Amino acid sequence: MELLTDEKKEELVFTANKIRQSIVEMLTEAGSGHTAGSLGMADIFTALYFQILQHDPDDPFWEERDRVILSNGHICPVLYAAMAHAGYFPVNELLSLRKFGSRLQGHPHREFLPMLETSSGPLGSGLSQAVGMALADRMDNGRSSGKQFYCFVGDGELNEGQNWEAVMLANKEKIQNLTLIVDRNNIQIDGYTEDVMPLQSLVEKFESFNWHVQEIDGHNFEDIISAAGEAQAVFETPSVIVARTIPGKGVKRFERNPEWHGKSPQTEEGVSALKELKKMKKK
Repeated sequence: MELLTDEKKEELVFTANKIRQSIVEMLTEAGSGHTAGSLGMADIFTALYFQILQHDPDDPFWEERDRVILSNGHICPVLYAAMAHAGYFPVNELLSLRKFGSRLQGHPHREFLPMLETSSGPLGSGLSQAVGMALADRMDNGRSSGKQFYCFVGDGELNEGQNWEAVMLANKEKIQNLTLIVDRNNIQIDGYTEDVMPLQSLVEKFESFNWHVQEIDGHNFEDIISAAGEAQAVFETPSVIVARTIPGKGVKRFERNPEWHGKSPQTEEGVSALKELKKMKKK
């Protein structure tokens, strides 16, 4: 993994802003979709696809590629936007989000967009898939290969009990090349997470399951990249990065408001949001 120079950081900030603009454009065009989480995770997905991942957009089925499993599939606009800007498919295809016949479904569908590792939608199943994929990789190679498995979940998604079965199995099998990234944005579709079902300290929960735990600012590129590097260096245990993010990050009227969890901007709201993001780029 390359060192984060000042020049590279500036490049990542610029790219994250472009990805946020694409998210607003595609959601406004679609007239439906999930705004808050998609915008909130833009920095992490930028760091992933432009600094952390071992991957090749020109050869998406390269066997040695790292694997990305998006369990909270409703934030797929950020995944699609990051992949498009990284060169997996044309950026203008993003405007086909959720349209009939589009490869970019409202939840990721691997048969429609083969560059995806999994299909997702039902919350709570992605970590089990990631654990299974990592175990299969070990069986195929006789040991854990050099590839990393990155699984994304939302904090509200952790209400699903299947997650914790997967957490136990990952520890039992000592899956050291698995990194779980939790979007700790404190909202879900029914409101604030601590009102719906208190999660309290996720750090303590994962530590009790013997995972290697890091808690970071999900908008700080140094934090994100350093945490990914540390997770790769850990042996014998799986890793989790609890990333504190601001839902709707970059657009003030969207930020920290549970109303925008599953809502897309109307035309005027989209225009206003794009103006705000473009002003940020010029700073």
